[in-house]
Formats: sequence, C-alpha cells, structure tokens
Amino acid sequence: MSTPFYVSPQQAMADRAEYARKGIARGRSVVVLQYTDGVLFVAENPSRALHKVSEIYDRIAFAAVGKYNEFENLRIGGVRYADLRGYTYDREDVTARGLANVYAQTLGTIFSSAAEKPYEVELIVAEVGNAPEDDQIYRLPHDGSIVDEHGSVAVGGNADQISSYLDQRHRDGMSLAEALRLAVESLSRDTNGGERTLTAEHLEVAVLDRTRPQKRKFKRILGRQLARLLDEHAAAEKEEGASGEGEGESSGPAGNGEDAAAGKDAAGTPEADGGETESGAAED
Repeated sequence: MSTPFYVSPQQAMADRAEYARKGIARGRSVVVLQYTDGVLFVAENPSRALHKVSEIYDRIAFAAVGKYNEFENLRIGGVRYADLRGYTYDREDVTARGLANVYAQTLGTIFSSAAEKPYEVELIVAEVGNAPEDDQIYRLPHDGSIVDEHGSVAVGGNADQISSYLDQRHRDGMSLAEALRLAVESLSRDTNGGERTLTAEHLEVAVLDRTRPQKRKFKRILGRQLARLLDEHAAAEKEEGASGEGEGESSGPAGNGEDAAAGKDAAGTPEADGGETESGAAED
C-alpha cells in the first residue's frame, strides 16, 4: 500500500486562499463610497440581468464580486435571514453587523472544509444610519474574516490600485454627483495606468439614501437620472480642463495686459524678445 502524499495544513490553506484570490481578481471591480446622504454602490457590470448590487433589508444592501452563482446563493440566504429575524423579533433588530457575522460563519466554514472548494467571492455589506457617523460598511473576503471599512472600499479586479486612488481623494460630505464622479474615475483606471471610458451601459449604480421617507432606503439609479449625473461628471471635467488652460495662459508674459504693454518700446513696436504664451493642461 502506497503512503498518501502529505501536505501541511498551512500549505493547504495557503493554496486554497491563492485559488480564491485568483478567481476574485478575474471579476470586475465594485466600489462603495459614503456620501453626505448615504452610501453609494458603483459596479462595472454591463449585464442588466445579473446584478452585483442588491437590497437585503430596509437599510441594508449587499455587493459582491466573483462567481455569480456563489454570491447569489449567499444573497438569497441573507434575505431569508433578515426576513426571519425581522418577523420573529423586530425590524430594528436586523443589522449589517449581524448579517456580516452570518456571512463570516458561512464563508469561514466553507473555506476551512476540505470536502469542497472555497468560494471565489468577496462581499460588502453596508447599512445606512440616521447620520453619516452611523453608517456601517463591512468587507468580507473569501476566508470569512470581517473588515470594518470607513469612507470608501473597493473589491475585485485591481482593488488595491482603486482603493489607493479612493483613499487619496475621498472626503467627508461629498454630494452624490461628486461621489459618483470619483467612483467612475477610480474604475476607469487600468492596471497598466491607462484610462478607459465607462458609460451608463457599463455601470450598475445604487444608493442607500437616508433622506428617503420610506423605510426601504435602497434605490437603483438608472436611465435618465444616471445619464444626468454622468453628464454632470463630464461637464465638471471640462470645467477643470478650461480652468487649467486659463491658469496656464495667465502664467505667460503675453497673458497679462500690463506685461504686454511693457513689452513695447516708445515707438509702439513690440520688443524682439517677447515671451511665449504657456498653455496649461488639466490632469484628470
């Protein structure tokens, strides 16, 4: 009888983690941002039928990347947990923290089980509060750990690069249009440093809006409303470009009226060594 091949537990878990991370990295990214009136979800998702962002309960939403069939099973399980708990106790007893704990137990059990492969998914569970400081955002990697996030978070694809971009530019008190603009800019960046153009057809956008009078705060942003917000984004970029060019022109000697006048001699003819106009370029 041959001796079975031995693999240390540490190596087995490392291999399973590497397998899950590679599967998650193949998916398109999802960005979650806090803004002044709630929490914004933006996913690069050209499909109109297979959603990456969904409502779980009154104030709770769910976003995921990875294998669709796996995170869809988790979403359905979360909805059932929330409905049962809200019906048995009270609607206020359904919280993002409790749901994140349930997901963490499920993902941790699957990840540590040798009988099945780990789930190739990464989740975000968010809850909007009555004030910005009451908002809750939890990120759940494939191994079932829970990371409490604040401000902004990205998962899937080139999440590290996107998260770094968001950390440098996200601020408290952003409007919905500003937050959407930042999210689209971060998703538009390729791993090689280039930029792409993302239109409304490539995006799935939703919000948890604390200002809605209904108990259910989840709302998808579609059609004309999304196009209008993206048009505001494009107009803001043009304004930035125009302001950058204006600053560049004013920095040259010919951009100032007094300097231009001083560049002429007593006979009214311009000096031979007149300065050249500089043109500035606004960076995206």
